[in-house]
Amino acid sequence: MVVLSQTALDYYSLMKTCKPTSGLFNGIPVIDLKDPQAKFLIVEACKEFGFFKLVNHGVPFEFMTKLESLALNFFNLPQSEKDKAGPPDPFGYGNKRIGPNGDVGWIEYLLLNTNSQITSHNILSIFKENPEVFRSAVKDYITEVKRMSDEVLELIAEGLGIKPKNVLSKMLRDEKSDSCFRLNYYPTCPEVQLQALSGRNLIGFGEHTDPQIISVLRSNNTTGLQICLKDGTWVSVPPDQSSFFINVGDALQVMTNGRFRSVKHRVLADTKRSRISMIYFGGPPLSQKIAALPCVMKEGEESLYEQFTWCEYKKSAYKSRLADYRLGVFEKNCRPIV
Repeated sequence: MVVLSQTALDYYSLMKTCKPTSGLFNGIPVIDLKDPQAKFLIVEACKEFGFFKLVNHGVPFEFMTKLESLALNFFNLPQSEKDKAGPPDPFGYGNKRIGPNGDVGWIEYLLLNTNSQITSHNILSIFKENPEVFRSAVKDYITEVKRMSDEVLELIAEGLGIKPKNVLSKMLRDEKSDSCFRLNYYPTCPEVQLQALSGRNLIGFGEHTDPQIISVLRSNNTTGLQICLKDGTWVSVPPDQSSFFINVGDALQVMTNGRFRSVKHRVLADTKRSRISMIYFGGPPLSQKIAALPCVMKEGEESLYEQFTWCEYKKSAYKSRLADYRLGVFEKNCRPIV
Protein backbone atom coordinates (compact mmCIF):
# COMPACT_ATOMS: atom_id res chain seq x y z
CA MET A 1 0.00 0.00 0.00
CA VAL A 2 1.27 3.50 -0.87
CA VAL A 3 0.79 6.23 1.72
CA LEU A 4 1.11 9.98 1.16
CA SER A 5 3.77 11.76 3.15
CA GLN A 6 2.51 13.78 6.12
CA THR A 7 3.98 16.88 4.50
CA ALA A 8 1.74 16.48 1.45
CA LEU A 9 -1.30 15.87 3.64
CA ASP A 10 -0.58 18.93 5.76
CA TYR A 11 0.15 21.23 2.83
CA TYR A 12 -2.98 20.77 0.76
CA SER A 13 -6.63 21.15 1.71
CA LEU A 14 -8.48 17.82 1.71
CA MET A 15 -12.17 17.11 1.69
CA LYS A 16 -14.53 14.14 1.62
CA THR A 17 -15.58 12.89 -1.81
CA CYS A 18 -19.13 13.91 -2.61
CA LYS A 19 -21.53 11.35 -4.01
CA PRO A 20 -22.77 11.81 -7.59
CA THR A 21 -26.29 13.13 -8.00
CA SER A 22 -28.63 11.80 -10.68
CA GLY A 23 -29.95 14.27 -13.24
CA LEU A 24 -27.17 16.70 -12.40
CA PHE A 25 -26.41 17.74 -15.96
CA ASN A 26 -30.02 18.66 -16.63
CA GLY A 27 -30.22 20.44 -13.31
CA ILE A 28 -27.77 23.21 -14.24
CA PRO A 29 -29.47 26.01 -16.20
CA VAL A 30 -28.34 26.42 -19.81
CA ILE A 31 -29.36 29.78 -21.30
CA ASP A 32 -29.19 30.95 -24.90
CA LEU A 33 -28.16 34.60 -24.86
CA LYS A 34 -30.29 35.25 -27.94
CA ASP A 35 -33.42 33.62 -26.52
CA PRO A 36 -36.26 36.20 -26.31
CA GLN A 37 -36.95 34.90 -22.80
CA ALA A 38 -33.29 35.10 -21.74
CA LYS A 39 -33.81 37.97 -19.28
CA PHE A 40 -36.38 35.99 -17.31
CA LEU A 41 -34.43 32.72 -17.47
CA ILE A 42 -31.26 34.43 -16.26
CA VAL A 43 -33.05 36.02 -13.32
CA GLU A 44 -34.53 32.67 -12.27
CA ALA A 45 -31.12 30.96 -12.59
CA CYS A 46 -29.48 33.67 -10.48
CA LYS A 47 -32.15 33.30 -7.79
CA GLU A 48 -32.06 29.51 -7.62
CA PHE A 49 -28.41 28.72 -8.34
CA GLY A 50 -26.40 31.93 -8.61
CA PHE A 51 -24.90 30.19 -11.62
CA PHE A 52 -25.73 29.23 -15.21
CA LYS A 53 -24.21 28.08 -18.48
CA LEU A 54 -24.37 30.58 -21.34
CA VAL A 55 -24.50 29.52 -25.00
CA ASN A 56 -24.83 31.44 -28.27
CA HIS A 57 -22.79 34.20 -26.61
CA GLY A 58 -21.03 35.54 -29.70
CA VAL A 59 -17.44 35.35 -28.40
CA PRO A 60 -15.28 33.94 -31.24
CA PHE A 61 -14.06 30.45 -30.39
CA GLU A 62 -10.65 31.22 -31.88
CA PHE A 63 -10.17 33.99 -29.29
CA MET A 64 -10.66 31.41 -26.55
CA THR A 65 -8.38 28.75 -27.99
CA LYS A 66 -5.59 31.16 -28.93
CA LEU A 67 -5.35 32.63 -25.44
CA GLU A 68 -5.63 29.19 -23.84
CA SER A 69 -2.76 27.93 -26.00
CA LEU A 70 -0.55 30.89 -25.09
CA ALA A 71 -1.37 30.46 -21.39
CA LEU A 72 -0.55 26.76 -21.55
CA ASN A 73 2.80 27.58 -23.15
CA PHE A 74 3.52 29.84 -20.19
CA PHE A 75 2.52 27.28 -17.56
CA ASN A 76 4.68 24.65 -19.26
CA LEU A 77 7.81 26.79 -18.87
CA PRO A 78 10.47 25.80 -16.30
CA GLN A 79 9.55 26.95 -12.81
CA SER A 80 12.51 29.32 -12.67
CA GLU A 81 11.17 31.15 -15.73
CA LYS A 82 7.60 31.41 -14.43
CA ASP A 83 8.78 32.74 -11.10
CA LYS A 84 10.09 35.83 -12.90
CA ALA A 85 6.47 36.90 -13.47
CA GLY A 86 5.57 36.83 -9.78
CA PRO A 87 4.71 36.94 -6.98
CA PRO A 88 1.32 38.63 -7.51
CA ASP A 89 1.31 42.09 -5.91
CA PRO A 90 -1.54 42.13 -6.69
CA PHE A 91 -0.97 41.17 -10.36
CA GLY A 92 1.44 38.54 -11.60
CA TYR A 93 2.19 34.82 -11.28
CA GLY A 94 1.18 32.71 -8.30
CA ASN A 95 1.87 29.10 -7.41
CA LYS A 96 -0.09 27.05 -4.86
CA ARG A 97 -0.57 29.90 -2.36
CA ILE A 98 -3.97 31.60 -2.73
CA GLY A 99 -4.08 34.95 -1.00
CA PRO A 100 -2.12 36.07 2.07
CA ASN A 101 -3.95 34.13 4.78
CA GLY A 102 -2.76 30.56 4.42
CA ASP A 103 -5.05 29.12 1.71
CA VAL A 104 -3.31 26.76 -0.70
CA GLY A 105 -4.33 24.62 -3.67
CA TRP A 106 -3.04 22.45 -6.48
CA ILE A 107 -2.90 25.43 -8.81
CA GLU A 108 -0.78 27.94 -10.69
CA TYR A 109 -2.21 31.20 -11.99
CA LEU A 110 -1.69 34.53 -13.71
CA LEU A 111 -3.69 37.49 -12.40
CA LEU A 112 -3.96 40.40 -14.82
CA ASN A 113 -5.38 43.91 -14.77
CA THR A 114 -8.04 44.51 -17.44
CA ASN A 115 -8.10 48.29 -17.60
CA SER A 116 -5.17 50.69 -17.99
CA GLN A 117 -2.51 48.03 -18.42
CA ILE A 118 -3.55 44.64 -19.75
CA THR A 119 -0.45 42.87 -18.47
CA SER A 120 2.49 43.80 -16.32
CA HIS A 121 6.02 44.19 -17.64
CA ASN A 122 7.15 41.15 -15.64
CA ILE A 123 4.58 38.91 -17.30
CA LEU A 124 5.26 40.18 -20.81
CA SER A 125 8.99 39.66 -20.33
CA ILE A 126 8.38 35.91 -20.06
CA PHE A 127 6.98 35.86 -23.60
CA LYS A 128 10.37 36.63 -25.09
CA GLU A 129 9.66 35.64 -28.67
CA ASN A 130 6.76 38.00 -29.16
CA PRO A 131 5.17 39.47 -26.02
CA GLU A 132 2.72 41.52 -28.10
CA VAL A 133 1.08 38.31 -29.29
CA PHE A 134 0.07 37.55 -25.70
CA ARG A 135 -1.01 41.13 -24.99
CA SER A 136 -3.12 41.18 -28.16
CA ALA A 137 -4.73 37.81 -27.37
CA VAL A 138 -5.69 38.98 -23.88
CA LYS A 139 -7.09 42.25 -25.21
CA ASP A 140 -9.17 40.55 -27.93
CA TYR A 141 -10.59 38.04 -25.45
CA ILE A 142 -11.34 40.57 -22.69
CA THR A 143 -13.00 42.99 -25.13
CA GLU A 144 -15.46 40.31 -26.22
CA VAL A 145 -16.10 38.99 -22.72
CA LYS A 146 -16.75 42.52 -21.43
CA ARG A 147 -19.25 43.04 -24.23
CA MET A 148 -21.00 39.80 -23.33
CA SER A 149 -20.96 40.64 -19.60
CA ASP A 150 -22.59 44.00 -20.28
CA GLU A 151 -25.32 42.27 -22.25
CA VAL A 152 -25.95 39.78 -19.45
CA LEU A 153 -26.13 42.52 -16.82
CA GLU A 154 -28.54 44.57 -18.90
CA LEU A 155 -30.77 41.52 -19.35
CA ILE A 156 -30.68 41.04 -15.58
CA ALA A 157 -31.71 44.67 -15.12
CA GLU A 158 -34.59 44.25 -17.56
CA GLY A 159 -35.68 41.01 -15.92
CA LEU A 160 -35.74 42.67 -12.49
CA GLY A 161 -37.39 45.85 -13.76
CA ILE A 162 -34.36 48.03 -13.01
CA LYS A 163 -34.25 51.34 -14.88
CA PRO A 164 -32.19 52.49 -16.61
CA LYS A 165 -31.04 49.09 -17.78
CA ASN A 166 -27.36 50.08 -17.66
CA VAL A 167 -27.33 50.61 -13.87
CA LEU A 168 -25.25 47.45 -13.42
CA SER A 169 -23.33 47.32 -16.69
CA LYS A 170 -22.04 50.89 -16.44
CA MET A 171 -20.02 49.90 -13.38
CA LEU A 172 -18.02 47.49 -15.53
CA ARG A 173 -17.73 49.99 -18.38
CA ASP A 174 -16.39 52.72 -16.10
CA GLU A 175 -12.76 53.57 -16.91
CA LYS A 176 -12.00 53.08 -13.20
CA SER A 177 -13.71 49.70 -13.05
CA ASP A 178 -11.82 47.38 -10.70
CA SER A 179 -12.18 44.32 -12.92
CA CYS A 180 -9.48 41.70 -13.31
CA PHE A 181 -8.69 38.58 -15.30
CA ARG A 182 -7.30 35.30 -14.01
CA LEU A 183 -5.77 32.37 -15.87
CA ASN A 184 -5.83 29.26 -13.68
CA TYR A 185 -3.81 26.13 -14.40
CA TYR A 186 -4.41 22.89 -12.50
CA PRO A 187 -1.67 20.34 -13.32
CA THR A 188 -2.41 16.64 -13.27
CA CYS A 189 -2.07 15.35 -9.75
CA PRO A 190 -1.19 11.68 -9.11
CA GLU A 191 -1.86 12.10 -5.38
CA VAL A 192 -5.61 12.14 -6.08
CA GLN A 193 -5.58 8.47 -7.02
CA LEU A 194 -3.87 7.61 -3.76
CA GLN A 195 -6.19 9.74 -1.68
CA ALA A 196 -9.23 8.26 -3.44
CA LEU A 197 -8.47 5.01 -1.60
CA SER A 198 -9.49 6.77 1.60
CA GLY A 199 -12.45 8.58 0.04
CA ARG A 200 -10.76 11.97 -0.12
CA ASN A 201 -9.85 14.35 -2.94
CA LEU A 202 -7.24 17.04 -3.37
CA ILE A 203 -8.48 20.60 -3.70
CA GLY A 204 -7.30 22.61 -6.69
CA PHE A 205 -9.05 25.77 -5.47
CA GLY A 206 -10.94 25.75 -2.17
CA GLU A 207 -14.62 26.59 -1.68
CA HIS A 208 -15.43 30.30 -1.89
CA THR A 209 -17.72 32.90 -3.38
CA ASP A 210 -16.51 35.59 -5.77
CA PRO A 211 -16.70 39.11 -4.30
CA GLN A 212 -17.30 41.08 -7.54
CA ILE A 213 -20.56 41.69 -9.43
CA ILE A 214 -20.28 38.74 -11.80
CA SER A 215 -17.63 36.25 -12.88
CA VAL A 216 -17.38 34.85 -16.40
CA LEU A 217 -15.64 31.48 -16.61
CA ARG A 218 -14.39 29.55 -19.60
CA SER A 219 -12.50 26.26 -19.16
CA ASN A 220 -11.16 23.41 -21.23
CA ASN A 221 -12.83 20.00 -21.35
CA THR A 222 -11.50 18.76 -18.01
CA THR A 223 -13.85 18.20 -15.08
CA GLY A 224 -13.25 19.59 -11.61
CA LEU A 225 -15.61 22.54 -11.08
CA GLN A 226 -18.30 22.03 -8.45
CA ILE A 227 -21.01 24.35 -7.15
CA CYS A 228 -22.91 24.22 -3.88
CA LEU A 229 -26.71 24.09 -4.07
CA LYS A 230 -29.07 25.78 -1.62
CA ASP A 231 -29.35 22.60 0.44
CA GLY A 232 -25.57 22.38 0.85
CA THR A 233 -25.09 19.59 -1.70
CA TRP A 234 -21.97 19.83 -3.87
CA VAL A 235 -22.55 18.94 -7.53
CA SER A 236 -20.13 18.67 -10.43
CA VAL A 237 -20.46 20.94 -13.46
CA PRO A 238 -19.95 19.13 -16.79
CA PRO A 239 -17.18 20.96 -18.70
CA ASP A 240 -17.85 22.68 -22.01
CA GLN A 241 -15.00 24.49 -23.75
CA SER A 242 -17.24 26.40 -26.16
CA SER A 243 -19.60 27.89 -23.55
CA PHE A 244 -19.28 30.26 -20.61
CA PHE A 245 -20.36 29.82 -17.02
CA ILE A 246 -21.67 32.89 -15.18
CA ASN A 247 -21.38 33.27 -11.39
CA VAL A 248 -23.28 35.77 -9.27
CA GLY A 249 -20.82 37.64 -7.04
CA ASP A 250 -21.21 39.01 -3.52
CA ALA A 251 -21.74 42.58 -4.77
CA LEU A 252 -24.68 41.53 -6.93
CA GLN A 253 -26.19 39.58 -4.04
CA VAL A 254 -26.17 42.79 -2.00
CA MET A 255 -27.54 44.96 -4.83
CA THR A 256 -30.47 42.56 -5.31
CA ASN A 257 -30.98 42.47 -1.51
CA GLY A 258 -30.37 38.75 -1.34
CA ARG A 259 -32.69 37.76 -4.19
CA PHE A 260 -29.66 36.56 -6.15
CA ARG A 261 -27.19 34.39 -4.31
CA SER A 262 -23.45 34.44 -4.65
CA VAL A 263 -22.70 30.82 -5.47
CA LYS A 264 -20.16 28.91 -3.43
CA HIS A 265 -17.87 26.88 -5.70
CA ARG A 266 -14.58 24.97 -5.75
CA VAL A 267 -12.29 23.04 -8.10
CA LEU A 268 -10.95 19.52 -7.54
CA ALA A 269 -7.62 18.37 -8.93
CA ASP A 270 -7.60 15.71 -11.66
CA THR A 271 -5.47 12.56 -11.96
CA LYS A 272 -5.25 12.30 -15.75
CA ARG A 273 -5.77 15.69 -17.38
CA SER A 274 -4.66 19.20 -16.57
CA ARG A 275 -7.31 21.87 -16.37
CA ILE A 276 -7.02 25.46 -17.52
CA SER A 277 -9.67 28.08 -16.90
CA MET A 278 -9.99 31.76 -17.76
CA ILE A 279 -12.09 33.97 -15.48
CA TYR A 280 -13.12 37.58 -15.98
CA PHE A 281 -14.17 39.19 -12.69
CA GLY A 282 -16.43 42.16 -13.38
CA GLY A 283 -15.92 44.65 -10.58
CA PRO A 284 -17.11 48.23 -9.94
CA PRO A 285 -14.84 51.25 -9.32
CA LEU A 286 -13.24 51.30 -5.87
CA SER A 287 -15.34 54.30 -4.83
CA GLN A 288 -18.64 52.71 -5.93
CA LYS A 289 -21.19 52.43 -3.13
CA ILE A 290 -22.67 48.95 -2.86
CA ALA A 291 -26.19 48.74 -1.45
CA ALA A 292 -29.58 47.22 -2.20
CA LEU A 293 -31.10 48.94 -5.24
CA PRO A 294 -34.34 50.70 -4.21
CA CYS A 295 -36.10 49.67 -7.43
CA VAL A 296 -35.58 46.00 -6.57
CA MET A 297 -37.09 46.19 -3.10
CA LYS A 298 -40.77 45.85 -2.23
CA GLU A 299 -42.68 48.47 -0.29
CA GLY A 300 -41.69 48.31 3.36
CA GLU A 301 -38.74 46.01 2.69
CA GLU A 302 -35.55 46.74 4.61
CA SER A 303 -32.04 46.33 3.30
CA LEU A 304 -30.32 43.17 4.48
CA TYR A 305 -26.90 44.79 4.32
CA GLU A 306 -25.14 47.91 5.48
CA GLN A 307 -23.95 50.15 2.64
CA PHE A 308 -20.25 49.92 1.86
CA THR A 309 -17.88 50.95 -0.90
CA TRP A 310 -16.26 48.38 -3.13
CA CYS A 311 -12.88 49.43 -1.70
CA GLU A 312 -14.11 48.72 1.85
CA TYR A 313 -15.39 45.31 0.83
CA LYS A 314 -12.17 44.39 -0.93
CA LYS A 315 -10.12 45.29 2.14
CA SER A 316 -12.41 43.23 4.34
CA ALA A 317 -12.36 40.24 1.96
CA TYR A 318 -8.59 40.40 1.66
CA LYS A 319 -8.29 39.74 5.39
CA SER A 320 -10.47 36.62 5.20
CA ARG A 321 -9.89 32.97 4.28
CA LEU A 322 -11.40 31.50 1.11
CA ALA A 323 -14.24 29.65 2.84
CA ASP A 324 -15.22 32.55 5.13
CA TYR A 325 -18.66 34.14 4.73
CA ARG A 326 -17.44 37.61 3.80
CA LEU A 327 -20.83 39.31 3.69
CA GLY A 328 -21.58 38.39 7.29
CA VAL A 329 -19.91 41.47 8.77
CA PHE A 330 -22.11 43.72 6.59
CA GLU A 331 -25.44 42.03 7.33
CA LYS A 332 -28.27 43.69 9.23
CA ASN A 333 -30.57 41.84 11.60
CA CYS A 334 -33.60 41.64 9.37
CA ARG A 335 -35.22 38.90 7.34
CA PRO A 336 -35.38 38.87 3.55
CA ILE A 337 -38.66 39.25 1.67
CA VAL A 338 -38.99 36.37 -0.80
